[in-house]
Amino acid sequence: MVILVKEGDSRTKIMKRMLGILAVTGLTLAAGVAYAQRGPAKGPVALHCNNDIVALCPGATHTPQSRRRGDARACLERNIAKVSPACRTALQTTGRGRR
Repeated sequence: MVILVKEGDSRTKIMKRMLGILAVTGLTLAAGVAYAQRGPAKGPVALHCNNDIVALCPGATHTPQSRRRGDARACLERNIAKVSPACRTALQTTGRGRR
């Protein structure tokens, strides 16, 4: 870490600058950890389409941290004629399905 120190800066000024940098770094790390710990999706598609995802989209997951986010929804939309009525309604009234 590089701390910019100008000639004539007091120790107090340098310490304040270091504390500011540490505070920003800590907040950034905390926000990243909080984002990564989000659990399973809880919206209408997750609520009404889990059985359809298992049956029609093997290997797809509907979680916020999924590496291939959106795969489950894309699969369900490709198979819209085969999904349950509750799942179809969820797909048509949320996300990309809203029109």
